[in-house]
Amino acid sequence: MSPITDHPLRYALANELHARPFPSLKAPARAAYLALKPAENAAGRDRELDRAHLIRLLDRFGAQHPQPGATHYSGQIGRHQLKWESHTEFVTYTIFGEGVAQNPFDAATFAVFPEDWLAEAPGTRITSALIRIEQAETDDGIKEKMEQWFVPESLAISRVLDGDLIIGADFRIDSTGHLRFAVFARPTTGDRRIGRVVQRLCEIETYKSMSMLGLARARELNPRMAAMDVNLAALVKDMCGPMTDPAATLQSLLTISAELENTVAESSFRFGATGAYETIVNQRIEILREERFGGRQTFAEFMMRRFDPAMRTVKSTEARLHAMSARAVRAAELLRTRVDVERSAQNQEILGSLDRRADLQLRLQRTVEGLSVVAISYYAVNLVLYVAAPLEYALHIGKPVLTAVATPLVILAVWWMVHRIRKAME
Repeated sequence: MSPITDHPLRYALANELHARPFPSLKAPARAAYLALKPAENAAGRDRELDRAHLIRLLDRFGAQHPQPGATHYSGQIGRHQLKWESHTEFVTYTIFGEGVAQNPFDAATFAVFPEDWLAEAPGTRITSALIRIEQAETDDGIKEKMEQWFVPESLAISRVLDGDLIIGADFRIDSTGHLRFAVFARPTTGDRRIGRVVQRLCEIETYKSMSMLGLARARELNPRMAAMDVNLAALVKDMCGPMTDPAATLQSLLTISAELENTVAESSFRFGATGAYETIVNQRIEILREERFGGRQTFAEFMMRRFDPAMRTVKSTEARLHAMSARAVRAAELLRTRVDVERSAQNQEILGSLDRRADLQLRLQRTVEGLSVVAISYYAVNLVLYVAAPLEYALHIGKPVLTAVATPLVILAVWWMVHRIRKAME
């Protein structure tokens, strides 16, 4: 019995599920996170540029290169651990180090990324963050530290993963250009569990930022959509009454429809990606299994108050755009139907006019036929009289009598001949 043949992609697809392991962190620790995205056509970017940029960073520390075509990498660079991932629209760099800085969220942690290397990045920063991981046996002092480190009005704190860790953030960009996350872990918390929480925090921030691009797109479209909506409403209103130039109105409607369809095509990827990123944000928060800490809002409550309204705005704009497109198409179809009906009425009038002309032509033709019968008969009678002239002397018949006898016969013969010719032509 021969062994079964595997699908060419079987092992690659199976290994993909295990290709991006969570980092392993032992408190106290710190992390610096960076997400880069090209300003335009991020999904269609040249990913070799991203890998080349990663290799330039690795070469500075003499680190091993990733495999050709790799979409993820983990390795040691100096005293730090680097984790790199390539996604549909962005790439992320996370650096992990042991211990914490004396000054909380010291920007020097981010200095592991060289300034000249950052300046050569094939993209723009969509977000960056500093993460501080401390060990805490009790809750004493945690709330005070959080309120000192973060803006109290925006601060979100919660216990996660059955109370093993406490996380906090205010989702604000500090004076050094980074967001801040604080993690407090119990001494018994496993290193991989700490790494998973840090990874989830980075993902929440990244996908939140990517989702907000949809809000920017929605705000950009709103004035343009409002102008198109006014024009569309005016055209539809004009259709309710008599129209001087339906063809021009139809052309205007088709122009608006084309513009709307083009807008839908340009925005479909961004709005679709926003919906996907929003789902990931909510899922990442859900699996943290949050519990309230110190009466403060949780991450889920923060997102419900600040993030969800933005996502509803994006969904509303997308729905409005599709509704306008459908309305423009329906209006164009109605106007096209109206134009077709009016043209049909005009065609009926033209056909009626043609019928009347044909009737008049038939009557004229019959009149001409009658006159032609008379004219031909007149000449035919004269010819018959010439031929029958010898009978006038032989039978002693007067010319008037001969004419009276020949005329009806000739007229009947001419009429019959003309009638046969007309039938043959029909």
